[in-house]
Amino acid sequence: MIRPDAPVLLEIRDLHASVGDQPILHGVNLTLREGEIHAVMGRNGSGKSTLSKVLAGHPAYQVTGGSVTYRGENLLELDPEIRARSGLFLGFQYPVEIPGVSNLEFLRVATNARRGQRGEEELDTFAFEDLVRERMQLVQMDPAFLDRSVNEGFSGGEKKRNEILQMALLEPLVSILDETDSGLDIDALRIVASGVNQLAGDANTTLLITHYQRLLDLITPDYVHVMAAGRILRTGGKELALELERIGYDWVDEALAQLEANPAELNAGELNPGQSTPVEVA
Repeated sequence: MIRPDAPVLLEIRDLHASVGDQPILHGVNLTLREGEIHAVMGRNGSGKSTLSKVLAGHPAYQVTGGSVTYRGENLLELDPEIRARSGLFLGFQYPVEIPGVSNLEFLRVATNARRGQRGEEELDTFAFEDLVRERMQLVQMDPAFLDRSVNEGFSGGEKKRNEILQMALLEPLVSILDETDSGLDIDALRIVASGVNQLAGDANTTLLITHYQRLLDLITPDYVHVMAAGRILRTGGKELALELERIGYDWVDEALAQLEANPAELNAGELNPGQSTPVEVA
């Protein structure tokens, strides 16, 4: 839902980041407002997952320039756990298994940490069990998974459902879903997409990172951004994803060459949502 005057939840300006001595992000600009769904697409190695990890505060990634503002606050100054408690959620491409940690207890502690940040009372065990069983219906998840260790022995689809269950319980303001469609069969994809759609609302925003149009057949984005070489190369509407499905990413190399040959255009090439880039994909 495009509302140009809606409050800004997350604003990324000229963001540069590295892993060790390897620069990955080369000046990312992106604005996410309440009620919006954004999709970031691109080849492997384009910087999509790096962007998600930088926003979440992964310690292996160093921000070397730029700014990220979350609800008017400097996000980069916040520890990862504070970012999460304050309403920023990252759904992992490869959710980790945590043997010996009860999934039920993990979800309860995380939910109460988020409630505490909002000034709400913690839920006791009984009240939380009622809530989590209700939210599990959103992703058609068997309550038996609550008694298992976090993600241990879960299939790929079950792990992703568990991620969306976390999202449903934490009620984040900014949800970053890093290739949530990866490894899902068509039935699991529909269930996960349905959960994301039901959780998207007027007061939050979602950033989908994906390679494929198939996820966007089920979750309609307001904006689609094409990422390449650590920057957003083009921004458009949902039609851009369909165009990418038709022609692929071969045009990216030529577009990058054009931009590198014209530094002024390169510096202006990352656009606010809703604007059109001069680089064409035809």
